[in-house]
Amino acid sequence: MRRRIYWMLPDLASAKRTMDDLLLARISEQHMHFVAREDADMTGLHEANVLQTSDVIRAAQVGLVVGGAVGALLGIVAAIFFPIVGDKPQWGIAAVLAMLGAAFGAWSSSMIGASTPSHRLKRFESAIEQGQILLMVDVPRSRVDEIEGRLQALHPEARHEGVEPNIPAFP
Repeated sequence: MRRRIYWMLPDLASAKRTMDDLLLARISEQHMHFVAREDADMTGLHEANVLQTSDVIRAAQVGLVVGGAVGALLGIVAAIFFPIVGDKPQWGIAAVLAMLGAAFGAWSSSMIGASTPSHRLKRFESAIEQGQILLMVDVPRSRVDEIEGRLQALHPEARHEGVEPNIPAFP
């Protein structure tokens, strides 16, 4: 299980030094995610991707639930009032429409969520617009204190912005 630590770094040079120090602490590059203004030079840094900077995962989860519920409801109505064979309800159609509704809901909601900024990063927007760089580093739960202490000692110019207890499993 990993925890996500947030740090605000003042500039690109500080971000590069921080990345190097984290690599020396055996934190792999894939667990470091840097976020800056759109026009910022991020050369040499591991930029955060759409999974970290948008609400695509949360939107897909909501779409899955809502789409599945709507599909199941429509499937029940179709099974009772429009049986395919005979006069008895065809409950299989309810299950099929629930799965199709869930898949369509997750897909369509994720398309919307990909264009929506992450609610988790909303508190950092003003600092990022002023030119600072946000570092999100995912570390094993057992190493959180060690990594925080290391960064505080080596980078007094950086601001610790907290730890998120639950990070998504796959981004």
